[in-house]
Amino acid sequence: MYKRQGKTTTAVNLAFLAAQEGLKSLVWDFDPQGSASFFCQVSAKIKGGAKNLMDSKNDLSDAIKETDYLNLDVLPADFSIRNMDIILDDTKKSKKKLKAITEQFAKKYAYTFMDCPPGFSLLSEHIFETVDYVIVPVVPSTLSLRTYHQVIEYFEKNSIKTKKILPFFSMVDGRKTIHKEIMESCFMEDSLILKSFIRNSSEIEKMGVELAPLPAFAPKSKSSDAYKSLWKEIKKRIK
Repeated sequence: MYKRQGKTTTAVNLAFLAAQEGLKSLVWDFDPQGSASFFCQVSAKIKGGAKNLMDSKNDLSDAIKETDYLNLDVLPADFSIRNMDIILDDTKKSKKKLKAITEQFAKKYAYTFMDCPPGFSLLSEHIFETVDYVIVPVVPSTLSLRTYHQVIEYFEKNSIKTKKILPFFSMVDGRKTIHKEIMESCFMEDSLILKSFIRNSSEIEKMGVELAPLPAFAPKSKSSDAYKSLWKEIKKRIK
């Protein structure tokens, strides 16, 4: 995906909101930088490294860490995740194994939010075909829209239902005319794009300072309200 578009903050904040509703939620951190793990104050370390994740003989519940928030857990990432494409390529029936893992989590969690690294990769392709829905943050810019359209093209080319894609505008700057024009055009022409959007905000950046989901330390902020609105709209779309 387009780099620095709010994918990690979205995964963490939506998972937190789901957990607040009493729904057991898991954040599965697939980014080598381990930002989602960092925001939740969970050690970015996997026993046995990334290869351990794809070993069907291992019980991954041991790798899952509880957070300070009720109903919210994290399966952390570490730097070994950078080799996930190689591991998947070397693993027999890796798509089936990844799906088996997600089905295992589904027995315990109402939602599993996967925070994926930016860009197309073998990992992202596996995830596209495994998950129920793909939440895509889109910066209202030409390059980010191009990446979003590439995702749609991949789905169509591989006979994956595009209804699985849940795109929304992120890092919106209301002062920029081009942001307003792109959003207005897309809202009119693209029925997939959600109406809720997230503005570029210093409140969101404070997640790195507070080491917490935004609604946990600033529940009444405008950005928290925006994520609540987004989560509400997503729930309506996935019913």
